[in-house]
Amino acid sequence: MLRARNQTRATSLAERLEVAEGLGGKFLGLMGRSSLEDATGLWLPDSNGIHMMFMRFSIDAVFVGRPEAASGSARRVVAVRRALRPWIGVVWYVRGAHGVLELPVGTIDRSATTVGDLIRLDPA
Repeated sequence: MLRARNQTRATSLAERLEVAEGLGGKFLGLMGRSSLEDATGLWLPDSNGIHMMFMRFSIDAVFVGRPEAASGSARRVVAVRRALRPWIGVVWYVRGAHGVLELPVGTIDRSATTVGDLIRLDPA
């Protein structure tokens, strides 16, 4: 279990972040769930795109790059996608992305997260 914090803006993205392990975990992602609770989410490491097939609710997605040694291993936001819709929301490829945070709708706006911010992932 991880926690995600926007280091640039001193805001929280998720206090309880599950980790999708392996190809199967990444493919399944949030499928089969009815919602995401506030302050929770899913971390998809080494990913640069997502699909919303078989999803029953919308999500926000924050795409981040590789850890940066100069920033204490924080990851720079390379793209944000708000309110991706179930079944039809797809992000095929985000250049420079090396991980995705899937979060409840409104998290991006609430945390003021934008491209260029540094996101820190720590044990919860």
